[in-house]
Amino acid sequence: MLKNYSDCAVVLLIISLSISLACGHQIAGLSSPGFGQSATAACYLLVTLVGAYFGCGRLLSFITQGRVEAPGTGLRRRAGGQGSGVRAPEDCNDVVPVGLVMNLLSASVIACPLLAVVPQLAPGHVPWLWTAAVFQLVVCVLSYRSMDSLTATFYGFTSILRFAEGYSALLTAFSIHPSSPIPFPVVFAVLFFILALFSCQKSLAEGLYQLFYVAYTIALAAQPSLSFQSGAQGVQAAIFVVSAVMLLVTSYNNVSAKRIPTGEGVFKALVTRVSSLTLRPHDRHSQAPYLGYSRYADAEVLGHACSVLAVFSITASMGDRAPLGVLVLPWAVVAGGVLQLLVGSVAFSRGKTLESMAFVLYGVMWSVWGLTRYGGLYGDTRGFNLAVGIISFLLFNSLVTVGALFLSVAWVVYAATFHLIIISFLLDAMGALPYGYDIGVSIVFGLMSFYCFLSGLFSLTFLTPQLPLGRALVRLSGTGGGGKDICLHVPARKATAVHQIAEIMKSGGICGMPTDTVYVLVAACNRPDAVEKAYKCKQQAQDRPMSLWVSSINQLEPVRSLLSALLWDFMSAAWPSSISMVIARGPWMEMFGLGESAKHIGTPQSIAIRNPNCAVATHLINLVGPIAVTSANPTGEADTTHHNQVYAKLGDKVDGVLCDGPSPENIASTVVDCTKIDSGHIGFFRVGLIPKSQVLQIFEEVQKRHSHGQINPGFEADLTEPDPNPNLTDPQRNTEEDNTESTESSTVPPPTQSPANMDTSTLATQP
Repeated sequence: MLKNYSDCAVVLLIISLSISLACGHQIAGLSSPGFGQSATAACYLLVTLVGAYFGCGRLLSFITQGRVEAPGTGLRRRAGGQGSGVRAPEDCNDVVPVGLVMNLLSASVIACPLLAVVPQLAPGHVPWLWTAAVFQLVVCVLSYRSMDSLTATFYGFTSILRFAEGYSALLTAFSIHPSSPIPFPVVFAVLFFILALFSCQKSLAEGLYQLFYVAYTIALAAQPSLSFQSGAQGVQAAIFVVSAVMLLVTSYNNVSAKRIPTGEGVFKALVTRVSSLTLRPHDRHSQAPYLGYSRYADAEVLGHACSVLAVFSITASMGDRAPLGVLVLPWAVVAGGVLQLLVGSVAFSRGKTLESMAFVLYGVMWSVWGLTRYGGLYGDTRGFNLAVGIISFLLFNSLVTVGALFLSVAWVVYAATFHLIIISFLLDAMGALPYGYDIGVSIVFGLMSFYCFLSGLFSLTFLTPQLPLGRALVRLSGTGGGGKDICLHVPARKATAVHQIAEIMKSGGICGMPTDTVYVLVAACNRPDAVEKAYKCKQQAQDRPMSLWVSSINQLEPVRSLLSALLWDFMSAAWPSSISMVIARGPWMEMFGLGESAKHIGTPQSIAIRNPNCAVATHLINLVGPIAVTSANPTGEADTTHHNQVYAKLGDKVDGVLCDGPSPENIASTVVDCTKIDSGHIGFFRVGLIPKSQVLQIFEEVQKRHSHGQINPGFEADLTEPDPNPNLTDPQRNTEEDNTESTESSTVPPPTQSPANMDTSTLATQP
């Protein structure tokens, strides 16, 4: 989103200054308890009053629907964009400053013992650390919504650290000295390091900033007691300083025309020097979903990373120590549980059903097992009753493994190795766990998850090379079954995407396209092979002819002389709209290059023609020329009202789909019979989106213009006939013409509905 100024800036300034002063007085009160308390109270009172004023002002504006606004409470934004000095929406992530502030907060808490502000971390620090963790989870989700997967993954990682730090501080209230399994922070350091390398593609500063967290996790590995001794505290002090600098730079660059350089082009410059590397172009549509209409980027990178973290955390040997004292619980429950559930929900919104089911199942498994075993809920209890629930997870994961056969080799191995993890849980619950088995299968699953993590990062960054995930082991016909690669799916609101679809159609491909009503299947008229292909892909559609669409009436200019003046003016008045006109078939159709495929357009007597009221559709037709159109659904099925349905119904038969989400209307077009329009009659094959009364009103207005001699000047030459009475003088001729015009005008009957026995096969499957 754009960073713009609003009318409430003064209110926000007062609140922020007041809170800053209150915090300053509280810090001063640490040295002298009697100092600054009244000033602190006054600052917070000011915050309360200003907040109450702003809230009441917004409530008043809501009640009056914006007619009454208190001064300083308006939320009107200044226009931003090109020339305003504000970055374009796809170039910035609005919520990053919030994440940086939370890093400042947590770093200040951890570094306090180093500065001798407090002797050690205490339960009083838990709310601060967990508040930062919750906010960073929110930043993670909103970053996915901003199509920024790398930032979302980073703040997912930092939220895990915040929860673990808060948990460690909480244990001090129970006189428990926590210890962390050494493999965990080492693995976390590796994940942070790899993420930092790939984050350099956004900016060099961001990659270097994340390296501080590599140093932090290494410090935790060197001091596994997690009492946050001088090493970890010192790194957190450095993180505090660097986070403050990053906050200032990021905030300034988001609102200022003059940017502070952060090395945004360094990564790209290095990659372009290597011929074997090809960067993936990044914009808001670079992670468009295959089947879902999602507003979120792909979150699988974070999901696989959390699997790595969770599985390596359980390699710790508890021995005689209390379960709560070994820091496995936050890693398993938060990383393996909470964040896996988040990733599963994002995958579901993107139409990835199997991946979503897998992440949700694994998230539930990690949460339940982490709380049960490492939360000490069952203690030393072992037996079949405890194992029943784990057996149910085995059955569910068996279904995931079978489903993965239709997805990729990597997912089959991923699900199968998690099966080994569940078996280790089962053996432990039965008290029959062989020594070293759990560590062995954990390493295997961890390595597989790490490979998927790397593959996801490569896929986000490079077009080539990519770490392969393998093809489906079982391939079925139909969409998603592996009969062929999935067709190109591109966002309809992007000009370059429309050009891609246009090139496919010019090359003889058929595509799905949104319209002002429902989705349609289209082919270029000047490619008879494509028209034939589009017609045949609609099985059992021999009695359902296609229609002809144009981007504007100007595309009919070459055949204008072959159409009547009344029909031309009716088209000009009615289009663009959701009105399809059935007109008499004629030799003029040969001018569109249909060749033998012309037999599939309309019937031997008539065809349906339309100019849609849809910017995407008209732009595509402008690029391709007139197109042959049929509905994007098999014969006899309901209209297709979402690009998901195009994939589901015809995805293995089309070459591309313009994705625009739900159709603006679920009603098809109104089909008007214009075959007898010259006699003053129009009828209706179908009344759809445009009401019958509106069509009749347009026709009546056109008729009136013609009845008063207001004929389109372009037709005057075509309407000139040989003079039947050459011997008449000019006055006599004028008098006779006036009488003839008067007679014709009076004999034009009013618009009526077409006879019931008209040829309804012309309707075809008109969208």
